Amino acid sequence: MLRLRAALSVLLVAAPLRAQNTTLQTGVDGAQYVPPLAPLLAPRGTESELRDIVTRFTTDEGALNRRWTVDYSPVRRQRFKEYYRGWQSRLRELDFDKLSQQGRIDYVLMNHTLRHSMSLLDREDKMWAESAPVLPFGNDIFTLIDARRRMEKVDPQKAAVALVNLGKKVEDVSKAVIAGLSASDTTKPQATGQKPQQNGEIAPLKMNKVVAHRSAELLNSLKGDLKSWYDFYSGYDPLFTWWARDPYRKADSLMTAYYKTLHERIVGFRAGQPDPIIGDPIGREAIIADLRDEMIAYDPEDLIKIAEIEFAWSENEMKKASRELGFGDNWKAALDKVKEKYVEPGDQPELIRRLAFEAIDFVEQKNLVTVPPLARDIWRIEMMSPERQRVSPFFLGGEIILVSYPTDGMTHEEKLMSMRGNSPHLSHATVYHELIPGHHLQGFMNTRYEAHRRSAFGTPFWTEGWSLYWEMLMWDLGFNATPEDRIGALFWRMHRSARIIFSLGFHLGTMSPQQAIDYLVDRVGHERANAEAEVRRSFLGTYPPLYQLAYMMGGLQFRSLHNELVGSGRMTNKAFHDAILQGGAMPVEMVRAMLTNAPLTRDYETQWLYRGPKGAVR
Repeated sequence: MLRLRAALSVLLVAAPLRAQNTTLQTGVDGAQYVPPLAPLLAPRGTESELRDIVTRFTTDEGALNRRWTVDYSPVRRQRFKEYYRGWQSRLRELDFDKLSQQGRIDYVLMNHTLRHSMSLLDREDKMWAESAPVLPFGNDIFTLIDARRRMEKVDPQKAAVALVNLGKKVEDVSKAVIAGLSASDTTKPQATGQKPQQNGEIAPLKMNKVVAHRSAELLNSLKGDLKSWYDFYSGYDPLFTWWARDPYRKADSLMTAYYKTLHERIVGFRAGQPDPIIGDPIGREAIIADLRDEMIAYDPEDLIKIAEIEFAWSENEMKKASRELGFGDNWKAALDKVKEKYVEPGDQPELIRRLAFEAIDFVEQKNLVTVPPLARDIWRIEMMSPERQRVSPFFLGGEIILVSYPTDGMTHEEKLMSMRGNSPHLSHATVYHELIPGHHLQGFMNTRYEAHRRSAFGTPFWTEGWSLYWEMLMWDLGFNATPEDRIGALFWRMHRSARIIFSLGFHLGTMSPQQAIDYLVDRVGHERANAEAEVRRSFLGTYPPLYQLAYMMGGLQFRSLHNELVGSGRMTNKAFHDAILQGGAMPVEMVRAMLTNAPLTRDYETQWLYRGPKGAVR
């Protein structure tokens, strides 16, 4: 199984914009794009000895993912468990003490990756056990697809019988779910694993909305898997088509109707109404397991405390900027005023272009980080679709920066909220977060230095933490010169603190999606539509559970490391930032081990308390 976090790297696509003076140039000598070759000839000993081993691991893992494509299949889980156990055995054969520091870092990360991948498979097993009573036909579909993947010859008549039986199971469980809807409150809910039928009677099947939503999505996936299986034989094998066409069509139709029952009658989706936000909270034990995999030594309660401290700092600074604008301590009124300074429709791309070069000029003039000419010249702007803006109301970026701004198909209220939420002073801190020195520069370097770490060990604590760290550093260096720009930057700092509070609250079961929306509106000052889109983005499964807290926590890790190395005079800003970018994507604790040559052991566990002791964070 590819690790979830490895799929969440920044976008890497391309387009020309050039020059610090924001003027396009022509006839430039292409040799400027070629870096000095001497550093590329460095002795192999400066790289990790495990580079090719990690590459082999991720390549083979990708091959397994292409072979075993059906989510939640027991056979798939078994194959991956065998694969990870095999790698664990092989890894133990290496002589850890003879490895360089870079090799030891990769060893520790491989060890963590394999262990966490096994735990994710166990978590998937538990989730399937919760959905299995709702999807009793799932194993029938797994069996059909596994047989085809093993290239076994199909028996058309037996396939037709299997489809008839499958359809009957869909029909029975659908009736059981409907019976559960109409059962009285005194009816005992069906226990997990109980069969829908008892003595010929349909036993009511009840479930909560979380399991129903997850099961509906799985049902949709299984429906597609069954179609792929059927299409492989249909038409090509006339006898198969003769036997299986009608049973397949009936089973497919029953699955469509059953999906509608789960989706609409249980979960609550209604045509013409806003979709309900139904997440899948993982609980405290799983949160801690994921934190340890990300090499975060704190517990969720510690992280919430840190977020509250950061939020309070931002709110205090907001009041200072608000007073400068004549609003006293009423910073929300000052924020509303800043939001009203949006540009006219059609002018947003030019604003983004101007803000991007302002940041590039700043980091180059202050000699903060190396910006390769090719990286500076290949990024581009695209506008985000209205559909995507429903879950991403602000920017997304990398080599392309995707800009949220109203389109003519939006309602008047939606247009105003989008314009206010993406006004120039709010965009002042987000453009460079996405481009340079943020995600674009980061992604550019990822593919050129220690690239093996990106897919194997990439983490949002490194990816999003790096860009958020730059927001902190640019603040410290005076990039936000006006009170309006400071308010815009602080809005995002508060937003990232709030993400920790509401996302952990949701997964701990202490905050509902609606409470999270209200929190963003009431405490951070979001437009309600933008707050809803933010919460929807967080809980619909697009991002892993820890993604939203990774911005602030990763940024604080980089900031702590900066204080340790640059603040002490051991490194310059440029040397520090270049070393991070050239070290590859990985948990920030391992970045620290790389830069400080910290001692590592074969079974190293996270221990860096970058904000003070657990239970007494500062």
